[in-house]
Amino acid sequence: MGFGILILVLIATVSCQKKNPIVEIQTPKGNIAIEIYLDKAPITAGNFLKIVQDHILDGGSFYRTLRSVNDSNPVKVQVLQGGTQGLDSVAKTKPIVHETTQQTGIRHLEGVVSMARSTPGSATTEFFICIGNQPELDFGGRRNPDGQGFAAFGKVIEGRTLVEEIWNGPAQGQRIDPPVRIHKVIVR
Repeated sequence: MGFGILILVLIATVSCQKKNPIVEIQTPKGNIAIEIYLDKAPITAGNFLKIVQDHILDGGSFYRTLRSVNDSNPVKVQVLQGGTQGLDSVAKTKPIVHETTQQTGIRHLEGVVSMARSTPGSATTEFFICIGNQPELDFGGRRNPDGQGFAAFGKVIEGRTLVEEIWNGPAQGQRIDPPVRIHKVIVR
């Protein structure tokens, strides 16, 4: 009987050690919690955790909304983008190696969080949240001509209604007006 309890304790300990971290984005409108898939996307998720722990995202904002109705790209996607665009902290952050969805198995489905980039290997502090399923953002998708897709690394687990509220809010083209400030981002 004692041996059985020991096995259960060991299994529980191993399970706890494999638990993915949760990050909370605090805004004046409320909070958004994201499970970070460190187990599936170690490079991208590890980088995101580092910029959170270094407080680089503090003071950033949700500033961009891509809605099919106002996006000039012929391949339509719907996302809410945030980060530290224009802040000095961007210069302190080095781009990371691009982890494709083919490598990680994380698809751009409803609520998935991914790094924004221009070319593969250029992601730094900008991220986006998928509104609905967005397969054109996966490896082989047509959103970028290089076909490499974007590096997904987590998923919204709390605050989904807030994400949609910000995404649907007032905007001038793709620019959220006014941007929604990110007060602080913490690991829970």
